[in-house]
Amino acid sequence: VMEGTKQVIFKLGEEEYGFDIMLVNAIETYTGVVPVPNAPENILGILNLRGEVIPVFSLRAKFGLSEQASAESQLIVTRTKNMLVGFQVDSVREIVEIQGKQISEVPVIVKSEKTAYAKAVANINGRMVILLDHEGILNAVEQHSITTLVEKQLA
Repeated sequence: VMEGTKQVIFKLGEEEYGFDIMLVNAIETYTGVVPVPNAPENILGILNLRGEVIPVFSLRAKFGLSEQASAESQLIVTRTKNMLVGFQVDSVREIVEIQGKQISEVPVIVKSEKTAYAKAVANINGRMVILLDHEGILNAVEQHSITTLVEKQLA
């Protein structure tokens, strides 16, 4: 049985996802993102947030959705593997307390390299929300390229 959790629920395309609120540093509007020439795949650019350089990562691209920044786009800033990363999402819906009994494991049939980031599935009043493992979202290659990108910016 999984423990209850407090999650930031956000939308990407038609799906809803959740990030554990304990791991979220900030929720920001999507402005001031500076594109970086030859940036690695899925990286939209960098953002200077209160003096810290943060790479901005497109979850739409990661999840195979077409790129579309809308006025509602927001950034969820989270610390992953010791660095801050901003994940661009379509919109942040709510922050919600989820009971353990509302949470189930990800069905084995959908487990693959592509879904390494799905930690569990929650049923919130009939809505299916995929709870993300934020350490699993970035694979080793993306992790490395983002680290390199940040180091270059700071050099």
